[in-house]
Order: sequence, then C-alpha cells, then structure tokens
Amino acid sequence: MSADDFDRDRFLRAYEKVIARWPPGRRALEVDTPFGTTYVHVVGPRDAPPLVLLPGGRATAASWFAQAGELGKTHRVYAPDLIGDPGRSTVRAERPVRAVADLTAWLDALFAGLGVARTALAGHSYGAWTALHYALHAPARVSGLALLDPTQCFAGFRPAYLLRALPMLLRPAPRRVRAFLEWETGGARLDPDWLGLQEAAAGFPAARPVTGPRPAPEALRALDLPVLLLLAGNSRTHDVERVAARAGAVLPRVETAVLPGVSHHALPHAAPPELTHRLVGFLGGGAR
Repeated sequence: MSADDFDRDRFLRAYEKVIARWPPGRRALEVDTPFGTTYVHVVGPRDAPPLVLLPGGRATAASWFAQAGELGKTHRVYAPDLIGDPGRSTVRAERPVRAVADLTAWLDALFAGLGVARTALAGHSYGAWTALHYALHAPARVSGLALLDPTQCFAGFRPAYLLRALPMLLRPAPRRVRAFLEWETGGARLDPDWLGLQEAAAGFPAARPVTGPRPAPEALRALDLPVLLLLAGNSRTHDVERVAARAGAVLPRVETAVLPGVSHHALPHAAPPELTHRLVGFLGGGAR
C-alpha cells in the first residue's frame, strides 16, 4: 500500500473508535508550532499537575485509552499525536522534523502553546526515546520521566525483530501490520479496536521518523531526575535484562520493574494492572 492508496476516511473512523474509549470529559486542542499543528487530547482537572504522554511510533495518542482515566484523576493529562506520525497532527512542509533537535524544539513549542512550564513526561517505545531526549535537552522543564519499554535508549533492537518488521516497513499493508503484531505479541488476544487502528494506519503518509544514536552514557549519568523504567517481560523488541542493566548503570535515580505477561506492542493499552499502579505511584511520589 502506498500513500496514494491510503484510505484516510477508514483511518479516521478507526481513530475515533479508539478515542471514544477515553474517559468522559476529554477534549481536543490544536496547538500551532513551527513544524505544524499538533493535535492534543486533554483530560483531568485544570489545576492538577501536568502530565504529557507520548505514544510509540505509528501508534497515535489514542493508544493511551486504558491509562488516561486513572492518570486523569490526579493529573492534567496531555496526549499529543506525534508530529509527522499517523494521527491528526499535521506537518508544515517547509519545516520538516529531521533531527533530535527538531523534536525537542517541537516539544518546546508545544509546551509553550499549552502553557506548561514544567511537566511529568511519559512515553512508550519511540515516544520514550523522544521523552528521554527531551529530558536531556531541558531537564528543568521535566519533573519526572516514565519510560515504557523504551527503544534505542539503552540497548538496540533484536535482529529478529528488525527482520520481522522489514516487510511491513517496506510495503505497509493491513495484513502485514496484523501479522507482525500477532508475532510480536506472541499470539495474545489483541484489542480489536486498537488493532483496527493499527491496520488502518498502514500507508499513512508519515514523515521519515527521526533516528539517531543512543544517548551518551555521560549525559545520562548527569540526568538528575526521577525515572521510572517499565519493561515488557515478553518483549521481542530487545533484550529486557540488558536494557534494565544498562539503564541501572547510568541513570542515578531510576526505579525499574519488569511487567510479566505483556509484549512491547501491547503497551500501554493491554498491560497488566501493575502498569497503572506503578505509574500512579511514581507520579504521586515526587514526579510532579
């Protein structure tokens, strides 16, 4: 499937079906930035401490539906669609996002547009990679950092994962997306609405994702922020034990837990209750 074959109406129907599972009171904002307009879902009390949720690559902000309600009880939750990724955010052709510095500048502009001076920041997968780079860029603006099975932060991808993902990346199609997700999640039952959205996003005319080297160990050692590292016990994306060991060796204030029985792509929507408990406990214990 090429971008020319992309069925935008199907994608939007699938997107709205998942968003409908967010808690009552959700509202949507559009924030203009130098890189384009960012579409943000907002839930929670206006006077509560802010929390920004960044989804995994190609996952959309809708994927936080299972966590937004509980997190929105104690925080003002902001969940943007990543700029240049599938979702309702729109890019500005004359200002593409091409480097880590562009991603951090986008978040600077987004936070300014939201009126957020300092926030807790949580991300899954590529969203966690983005969140970590932002915390290194502007640590004074981040009160705490929650990383959910982060990719390319502390260890690389498993070769088998990349080989399985390659056909889907080269020629995206709904059946290839489904086959890849069924493999990575070990045949576990997948939420049908979420899976439908992932399939509908195949061929989305997204920008090439920003990639780069893992953060330098010396930079991570200087990151004086509370960090919660939650790893998917059944992740086929990377070696979970290696990720935990390397993070523990460089981050001065990291709390690490491995969530059993869940894979990388099942986060954050199909994780065990422990994920919610850990996030709520962390955010209420100083990451505010």
